[in-house]
Amino acid sequence: MVMHLKVYYFLIGFFWLNSIPVNAQDHRVADSLTAIYLADTLTGDAKLELLADLAFNEINDFTLANKYAEELIALATIHGNSSYLSQGYFQKGTAHRQLGELERALKAYIKCAEISKKEEHKSFEGSAYGAIADIYAVSENYSNAMLYYHKAIKVLRKDTDTIALAATLSNAGDALLNNKVYDSALTYFKEAEQLFEEVKYDLGKAYTLGNIGMVYANLGQNDIGEKNIDEAIRILEAYEDFYPISVYLLSMADIEIEKGDSSSAINYAQRSLSLAKKYRLKDQISDANLKLSGLYEKIGNTTASLKHYKDHVTYRDSVNNIKAVQSMANMRTDFEVSQKQVEVDLLNQQKRNQRIILGFTVVGLFTLFWYYRTISKEKKRSEKLLLNILPTEIAQELKKNGQVEAVKCEAVTVLFTDFVEFSKIAEHTEPEQLVKSIDYYFKKFDEITSNFGLEKIKTVGDSYMCASGLPTSNPRHAQNAIKAAIAMTSFVAETGKTGKDISRFEIRVGLHSGPVVAGIVGIKKWQYDIWGDTVNIASRMESNSKPGRINLSETTYSEIKEEYPCEFRGEIKVKNRGAFKMYFLQTQNE
Repeated sequence: MVMHLKVYYFLIGFFWLNSIPVNAQDHRVADSLTAIYLADTLTGDAKLELLADLAFNEINDFTLANKYAEELIALATIHGNSSYLSQGYFQKGTAHRQLGELERALKAYIKCAEISKKEEHKSFEGSAYGAIADIYAVSENYSNAMLYYHKAIKVLRKDTDTIALAATLSNAGDALLNNKVYDSALTYFKEAEQLFEEVKYDLGKAYTLGNIGMVYANLGQNDIGEKNIDEAIRILEAYEDFYPISVYLLSMADIEIEKGDSSSAINYAQRSLSLAKKYRLKDQISDANLKLSGLYEKIGNTTASLKHYKDHVTYRDSVNNIKAVQSMANMRTDFEVSQKQVEVDLLNQQKRNQRIILGFTVVGLFTLFWYYRTISKEKKRSEKLLLNILPTEIAQELKKNGQVEAVKCEAVTVLFTDFVEFSKIAEHTEPEQLVKSIDYYFKKFDEITSNFGLEKIKTVGDSYMCASGLPTSNPRHAQNAIKAAIAMTSFVAETGKTGKDISRFEIRVGLHSGPVVAGIVGIKKWQYDIWGDTVNIASRMESNSKPGRINLSETTYSEIKEEYPCEFRGEIKVKNRGAFKMYFLQTQNE
């Protein structure tokens, strides 16, 4: 279970008439405008402006905000007003985004971009590109996110809309933060803060202060980080803008963890979860549950940890429909999830066919035989797809019992890989080429894990995660994982020397051995997953590795030291964890 910091993405709307001054989103403004709306006395441009203001300022009921946006779109279409039409689609996208409906949000933003480009509205066009980038960032597709952020920034620097530029800079900074490019993230955030200060945009300043605080927290400068986040929360509370407050409360929890105060950290995370539930913020409910799962695991409360983790996965599945979002841009889909969905659909079809057979047995032997062959064929295909998603033992248990009990595996080696400077390379690579390259590498990784008896767990962006020693225990789990790690690094290195039309990357690898809990999580889209401290430490081993190197924890080193030469690196401090002894595996090329 890997923890990721997350900041608040700006998904702002704007007052586009030049005669109207810039204002901040404020639910109190929405309350006062509602009375005017209910009176129903305005017509023409005044009615359009009212609907735009309502859609923009309604930040506590996004279903209502979407209603205003749709009414704005309909009225702007009748009046032939492309400016308000673009704004309507932008606010519609924002409402769907906040409701966790990413596919609908992306459709609305793309429509806004199309209209804006045709009408040469640079501010609209740039803001729409930035919003599309936000969707990819939320979906953890940072390569696509940075491509659209740079596209948005390029357009907005040619325009006079300071807020749109500042918001996009801040969101681009967040994508860099999530990829641990802290210096660049801070540069983007500080430019955004300066721009918000110039136009006296308090909410923008608050968001940026919170984001800057999170960078400093990641850099270990907790006092500066806490000061910035506290100030951000103070401003946001005055505006009753609860989404970012929920985000920053989790950041405060991280700072308390660093201080060693688990009780205060849990309190902050619980406050974040309560706020997210009250205002139906699905992605924040997911994140807060994930944070609480890690915190309870840390203090030994495994029951509470597992409960919150399952809640996290349930809400994550409802928010992060990556397949739907990426397919719209013809990007690589998550094959594990999509294949599982096909398997479920086939099983449903099988049940329907069985009912048909039972209801119409009188149609004769030939018809029965035809149905039997159809069902058998679908069943075999379903089972094959199921085995592509789940380990054989787990698939058999699922078929037999209809569910799978989570089990603790005492001796497992977890392996993480990551491509070095992936985001920087992605900025200068066409999306199709990038997807083709990642797919090329990951297909080979799949083959390697299979050859050495490892179980692929999942891919997240450019990170690949697998494990050895589960679901069936194996006394040579560490050795097998080492063999896979060597094969992966060798493959990436050799690919870099060939003339193939594939992007060249360097790879970092990290391994740690220990106990994990394994099982199926999710309701509609099952996924075999593992969680526990071993997973977190393995991830830290990867992030503290070097390009082309395989970094081992002391426990993994102890398992393989008699067979593989290693280089002791010393004790290296790991964020939120203290110091760990680490070792580089010595390979033939070193």
